[in-house]
Amino acid sequence: MLNRKDDKKVIGFDAYEEGAVIEGLNKIRTEQIEKGECAEFVSDLMLKVIRAPTRKVRMRDESR
Repeated sequence: MLNRKDDKKVIGFDAYEEGAVIEGLNKIRTEQIEKGECAEFVSDLMLKVIRAPTRKVRMRDESR
């Protein structure tokens, strides 16, 4: 559990995983809209994932 307000978690996704997360959030958002519920939180979260900066990462050679 996060103790302080400024603590954040960083998760790395490849392109496939990012697409799956966005698709899942969009499905939840659509369901909430169809039920007449507020979907603003899910929309904001989708935008956060879409706009997240990209970093190049060096992959370790696991065969060593």
